[in-house]
Amino acid sequence: MRNSILNTPVRLILLLVLALTQVATSCTSPMKSENNTLKAGSWRIALQHAKGKEIPFIIDVEEKAGKTVLYLVNGEERILVDDIKPEGDSVKIRLHIFDADLIAKIEGDKMNGRFVKNDTKAPYSVPFTAENGKKNRFTENPAAAKYDFDGKWEVVFTPKDDASYKAIGVFKQKDNYVTGTFLTETGDYRYLEGQVEGDELKLSTFDGNHAYLFTAKPNADNTLKGDFYAGMNGYESWTAKRNENAKLASADTLTNLKPGYEKVEFTFPDLNGKKVSLADDKYKGKVVIVQLLGTWCPNCMDETNFLAPYYDKNKDRGLEIIGLGFERSPEFEKAAPRLKKMQERLNVNYDLLVAGVSDKEAAAKALPALNKVMSFPTTIFIDRQGKVRKIHTGFSGPGTGKYYEEWVADFNNTMDQMLSEKI
Repeated sequence: MRNSILNTPVRLILLLVLALTQVATSCTSPMKSENNTLKAGSWRIALQHAKGKEIPFIIDVEEKAGKTVLYLVNGEERILVDDIKPEGDSVKIRLHIFDADLIAKIEGDKMNGRFVKNDTKAPYSVPFTAENGKKNRFTENPAAAKYDFDGKWEVVFTPKDDASYKAIGVFKQKDNYVTGTFLTETGDYRYLEGQVEGDELKLSTFDGNHAYLFTAKPNADNTLKGDFYAGMNGYESWTAKRNENAKLASADTLTNLKPGYEKVEFTFPDLNGKKVSLADDKYKGKVVIVQLLGTWCPNCMDETNFLAPYYDKNKDRGLEIIGLGFERSPEFEKAAPRLKKMQERLNVNYDLLVAGVSDKEAAAKALPALNKVMSFPTTIFIDRQGKVRKIHTGFSGPGTGKYYEEWVADFNNTMDQMLSEKI
């Protein structure tokens, strides 16, 4: 009994030490909570634009091989996002190839958070709310459509402090549901999805790096007057008139070699820092495609999704592709990992080089044989003699439907001809 009484304080001290140890461990370990677990199913996310507008989009969350993944849904497009991690009492969603995140606190069927870009010079953070179980991008039970937006439109966008630019709008409408996109001379606005409620058109998209909302109503003369909201605070007005014959300048005529030039020359480091030149033996006697791109650029992602498998199927025919990465950060140590992530994510087996910063003037200086660089991507076709045969500005991706199909057909014809030529 005496020994038992003497040992009681010791037991209490040991229990106290154990309890304090557990508390300390819990304070230094990542917090685990049901509030940082995404529920399966559809979520309607609404980004809050500075002008008081919602830019809505849908994600689908599911379990895949024991792991939570989600898809960004825009019409027929589904972009896989599989880097979802708890962070304190919140969840952090890394947005596939882009240096951007959705960071949110989950409370049951709702989320509150921010869409954050990490590679911008100024802070970029857009608040959002979200609700589980919602599949409606806009109004859940919209009023019947009273106007038919289906067809092809000649469009003029007018930024607040910049020159207007032309575009083509192509829309497909069935009752309230509508999809489509806008094509410009420097690229397209990818997959847009939305609805017509009464006589108002609403379209939106979110690809992980860009968030867009387009709205429009018809005028008395059947032209359209619209608004375009982008990301945190971007805004442009737009007008449109029906025109089945609307055309843009040919993408093969916008960027050219300067007088006196037949070739382009460059030397840039690859992702391991090794200097690579177009004059290297690897490229001699080959057909070479030089792709000006950036990992921040959704149109570049679309083009790379085409070029990567094309290269794998055709490299034995004497083809090489070189991707010149123009990234947000000028530091190689930051730019190379961004390109590496894209390389792995999109299964790119051709060479990627760190060429400079994401600026059109900087890209033009890096390739002084070009008269200008108007867009990312810009694609340079080089024959077996090392001469430039064609330069294509921008990219009309799969969201443009027949325009993409026409580009694919033209690309295949160009490449079949160039690859069949002898040195």
